[in-house]
Amino acid sequence: MPRFAANLTFLFAELPFGERCAAAAAAGFGAVEILYPYDTAARDTRRALLANGLELVLINAPPPNYTGGTPGFAALPGGEDRFRYDIRRVLRYATELKAGLIHVMAGQSDAANAIDTLVANLQWAADAAPEQSFTIEPLNPTDKPGYALADFDLAAEVLARVDRANVGLQFDSYHAQMIHGDALAVWQRHSSRISHVQIGDAPGRGAPGSGQIDFPALFAAIDASGYDGWVSAEYTPATRRSADSLGWLRATMP
Repeated sequence: MPRFAANLTFLFAELPFGERCAAAAAAGFGAVEILYPYDTAARDTRRALLANGLELVLINAPPPNYTGGTPGFAALPGGEDRFRYDIRRVLRYATELKAGLIHVMAGQSDAANAIDTLVANLQWAADAAPEQSFTIEPLNPTDKPGYALADFDLAAEVLARVDRANVGLQFDSYHAQMIHGDALAVWQRHSSRISHVQIGDAPGRGAPGSGQIDFPALFAAIDASGYDGWVSAEYTPATRRSADSLGWLRATMP
């Protein structure tokens, strides 16, 4: 059975941010991801992680741009300088927080050279921080209209062009199901490139078991593939308390 992590942006959101690490640990998670940790001092987040014995799996880039400009999304032609500025900032957070992965967001663009820009920016990031691992993730057009990376097959082509060992594919079952209609088939087609997994059911991005995805079959396929990374719960609980939505997790425990 996979090792499960909790996405603290989605789960335990009913609690103050400082209490979410303790809640995740109490629920049985061994790791967490935080999509945007930038509003909290990194030392405070690191202290909470250490106090609860948690690994930080992933953070997102770019950070918010509080000056009001466009953040450095990776597929925005003409935004290369902003992208590099933001990646340097994210790397400082990742280093202090010991974040295993940085998810590089493509952003919304329909420019003819958006994918070429994405490839070049990913190559720059990978070469600038060879010890850091990065991911890219397709996002479905219902939730993110105009997102430049909205297909797992396209993501595989991008990774082949980037050709860097420290850049991999982020598989989110919710987005895979929404984009392609069969999350399990997407896993089977692209598992060799996947370096991080997130789970949520579809439609609705609810807890596993609330929608269309056959999670027992997906978990079995993940195990069979030899994937040994974390599988992060990234869904919107239907319950007031996130802990009450974890029946799917308890069902996997011996």
